[in-house]
Amino acid sequence: MARDTLPKARAKDDCLQREQLPLWFEHVRRIGNPVISAYLQTLLITGARREELAGLRWEDVDFQWRSMTIRDKVEGERTIPLTPYVASLLAPLPRRNEWEFSSPTAASGRLQEPRIQHVKALTAAGLPALSLHGLRRSFGTLAEWVECPAGVSAQIMGHKPSAIAEKHYRRRPLDLLRQWHTKIEGWILEQAGIEQPSEGQAPGLRAVQ
Repeated sequence: MARDTLPKARAKDDCLQREQLPLWFEHVRRIGNPVISAYLQTLLITGARREELAGLRWEDVDFQWRSMTIRDKVEGERTIPLTPYVASLLAPLPRRNEWEFSSPTAASGRLQEPRIQHVKALTAAGLPALSLHGLRRSFGTLAEWVECPAGVSAQIMGHKPSAIAEKHYRRRPLDLLRQWHTKIEGWILEQAGIEQPSEGQAPGLRAVQ
């Protein structure tokens, strides 16, 4: 049979390696569109799905209490920490409409196609191909470097709990997630040669402009 001779379809395994982080951040931060640059960095540091993050509204981001509410396809929505560096990326973005990652040219008013700029950044950096889902995969992999419990990174990413104990008994509070998420972000930034803002430096509430 044909299916016996054809190679099995391989699951995508594209993922940023620790040693690639400095180049990736350097070139993504150079992207001329600040919305796309912030979106890609936030995608890596939160491990969110691309459409979940693209659908983030200003009302979903609480700069005062440092949290983000993401509407996901598993639980309906989840609240995750707003880490210091991500807060510093999101706060200055233009408030054109309800969308955090807005676009004045898209009919929807929000970011639609960040892949083109990401591919250009990867090419300029001399890095291998990396999909937007690969950035989500990278978060889960890089979190292991700080020995983050798998259940913590899974809850941040919005993975459906797999083990019975995780599903029924371990729903971690935001403060516990924040402790680990801030540690993961700090380690990623350290590898990239970027200083993590302190909690005191994180931006507060801003007036709508």
